[in-house]
Amino acid sequence: MAQLPTATSGARAIDVAWRLAREGGALALERFRGAHAISTKSRGNVVTETDVDVELLLKSILAAEFPDHKILSEETASSTDASTGWTWVIDPIDGTKNYSQGIPFWCVNIALCLDADPVIGITFDAVHDEAFWAVAGEGAWLREQRLVASSVADVDSAVVCIDLGYDDMAGARQIELMGRIFPNVQTMRILGSAALAFAYAASGRVDLFTHMNVSPWDIAAGILLVREAGGAASDRSGGPIAITSRGFAAGGRGVHDDFMRRYTSQGE
Repeated sequence: MAQLPTATSGARAIDVAWRLAREGGALALERFRGAHAISTKSRGNVVTETDVDVELLLKSILAAEFPDHKILSEETASSTDASTGWTWVIDPIDGTKNYSQGIPFWCVNIALCLDADPVIGITFDAVHDEAFWAVAGEGAWLREQRLVASSVADVDSAVVCIDLGYDDMAGARQIELMGRIFPNVQTMRILGSAALAFAYAASGRVDLFTHMNVSPWDIAAGILLVREAGGAASDRSGGPIAITSRGFAAGGRGVHDDFMRRYTSQGE
């Protein structure tokens, strides 16, 4: 892996990532459960003024610290080409619907990628002051506790997390999948934040997480978290996962492999 870059201030890239997570999380938390100006992108897919304000704050920090780096972010830079070079991939608030409803399950999601491969990732749950973080080759962590993905061997023994997203056809396929899995599973959960659910898959809080309609800012940090936690993640078609994957399954190696074998035979 290439050496991680140093900021213009002399700070390490991981320290800048921590600053982004903490300052973005603080601003979002300060306004949580307050009055929000809300606009709608599509059915169920909303954006608040805080999403935009947090994103602009993070971009201003990066412009000063890494002026030569690209930024791929949900609200104001969603079309950036992250395939080459250093790119910061940012979701200012993942789980905005939860955030706008006052549901305390959302996060700030930060990743630094080199040639579209995540090398730093932080998923920060400001409500609970929990930061799931990883640096390539150095493990995945929650505070000082090393993350280890689930050791569950199969779907039947698993807590499976699923989400529907905002694409009607993809969501319908997920509902159909739930019907095929249930009741051959311990339980199923829909949490409403893809980034935070991905972090839960890395930590073993859920055994498997699967989705069919995500964007790079939803999953870039999570890919690294699961990888560094010793888990497995793949595209739902069975190929390697990438930050551009739309559908994926991630979690412990045993349950991931069982899920892929049993539940992706229909071209998902």
